[in-house]
Amino acid sequence: MIDFTLPPSLLVSLIIAVAIPALVGLVTSRVTSPAVKGGLLVGLSLATGVLTELGAALTTGEPYDLGVGILNALLTLGVGQAAYSAVWKPTGAADALQALGTSGKHAAE
Repeated sequence: MIDFTLPPSLLVSLIIAVAIPALVGLVTSRVTSPAVKGGLLVGLSLATGVLTELGAALTTGEPYDLGVGILNALLTLGVGQAAYSAVWKPTGAADALQALGTSGKHAAE
């Protein structure tokens, strides 16, 4: 017999991973260094992986597994990077979000 189950925490991580590049675009400007944007993506991915595993551990009453949290963070980073490269950037949505996130003097740059 084969079971196919997807834990809710994994689905939440997947949805957040696709949205993280958009969030980074909203909170940074066009002149922000790519290294800063990458650092934000890594930080948000780490937080997502660790916190979704923490949420899963708290809801199920099982012990927190840091290894699963870190693996989830790495997968979130990979999915976020892929979503940016395959969806957000080619469709122009990344530029639109970047423009939306800028205001005042940065909008003219």
